[in-house]
Amino acid sequence: VQLQACGGGLVQAGECLRLSCAASGLTLSSKTISWFRQGPGKEREFVAAIWGSDGKTYHADSVKGRFAISRDNTKNMVHLQMNSLKPGDTAVYYCAAVYTGKYGYTDRRAYDYWGQGTLVTVSS
Repeated sequence: VQLQACGGGLVQAGECLRLSCAASGLTLSSKTISWFRQGPGKEREFVAAIWGSDGKTYHADSVKGRFAISRDNTKNMVHLQMNSLKPGDTAVYYCAAVYTGKYGYTDRRAYDYWGQGTLVTVSS
């Protein structure tokens, strides 16, 4: 199984980016997939999840209303649309699969596979 995250870049505050996570060796449509991020000097934190069973989505309070996770089953990809970006959103963003249920879905230990990360830098 391999996850490939892409779409990061350097933007100004208020702008938007769309991250994508592509999978090989794994069908994402039936799996719970999440995005995490790790800012400079910070722990990796949960950003958003899309549930495998029913497609429900969950977002961290810090990004609620600005970010949206979605899934494209035809392309076996998961996206993270990020709007109204802030300097505090600067981080390496990782996609994670498969939620194992051993820990809560916001816990990084709950996932078997990780993408390599894509850097998002937001300037003020």
